[in-house]
Amino acid sequence: MASEKILELKKQQVAEVTEWFKGSIAGVVVDYKGISVEDDTKLRKELREANVRYVVIKNTVLRRAAENAELSELNDIFKGTTAIAFSEDDYTAAARILGKYAKSVDSFSIKGGFMDGSVVDLATVEKLATLPTREVLLSMLCNVLNAPIAKLARAIQAVADKGGEAAPAEEAKAEEAPAEEAAAEEAPAAEEAPAAEEAPAEEAPAEETPAE
Repeated sequence: MASEKILELKKQQVAEVTEWFKGSIAGVVVDYKGISVEDDTKLRKELREANVRYVVIKNTVLRRAAENAELSELNDIFKGTTAIAFSEDDYTAAARILGKYAKSVDSFSIKGGFMDGSVVDLATVEKLATLPTREVLLSMLCNVLNAPIAKLARAIQAVADKGGEAAPAEEAKAEEAPAEEAAAEEAPAAEEAPAAEEAPAEEAPAEETPAE
């Protein structure tokens, strides 16, 4: 009877961990051997604040859950003292935080991990650990996208500050245009004046014809 209860609890645990694998975009597996209680407490707090689930689970449970989540390639590193971190919305948080502790504690090491449903090697996890935080990456992206918009906004504001007036260079062109147009209009008028005066003289003979 007791064995049946234990077996049922293990099944429930495997099912729960399977969902953690499937619901996470990234995860990191570590050997937590040698970390002090104080450092472990700080580590868990930092991971929790970054919305990362960090748990110590038996390797047998991890293997079965990984197989259910089609991540059986991780089974090779589920040995010894194993802890795993799951992240649902940040690719870099777990790798960055755990990587920092791996550098400060010699016996604490990263074994490997997964990302977007695929197993990744130690080198990939270490690269993720060097990337900025999610907030920094989003800020950098926003700056890139907003650069042209900000330039346009400054140009519009400059015009608005002048009350809709044109730029100095445009004003100069606008002032020159009327003078040039006036000169162009006067020239044809001077040439056409004689032709207009001569027209009545040419029509005079035609008016005398009825007298004959």
